[in-house]
Amino acid sequence: MAKSSSFQKGRAGEQAAEEKLQALGYRILQRNYRCKKGEIDLVARHEDELVFIEVKTRRQGESGSPEEFVHAEKRRKLARTALAYLSEHHLMEEPCRFDVVSVKGQGSGNLTVEIIRSAFVVE
Repeated sequence: MAKSSSFQKGRAGEQAAEEKLQALGYRILQRNYRCKKGEIDLVARHEDELVFIEVKTRRQGESGSPEEFVHAEKRRKLARTALAYLSEHHLMEEPCRFDVVSVKGQGSGNLTVEIIRSAFVVE
């Protein structure tokens, strides 16, 4: 069965994001963490923090920026999923943050990757 173009676009965006993050010193711990609460694209360690990363990919010309699509409900779901990860891995006291990686462009060879560090705070 062929993969959908949106799946392929998302996978190319996640790959570009991962490469950029690693170049900036992020150490990827897990890809596509899933639990009953939801999914987190990437979990990484950067400096002294555990980082939960949401990757948003948009094609050139699509309206809205990728980071705009991490709305309040998505942030709540990410927070619940991150808590599940912290609990499962016995890391509840670990300092952590949420980054959003915005990937824009056409095709896997012509992508712009922007990292929005501490993109939101969970209250």
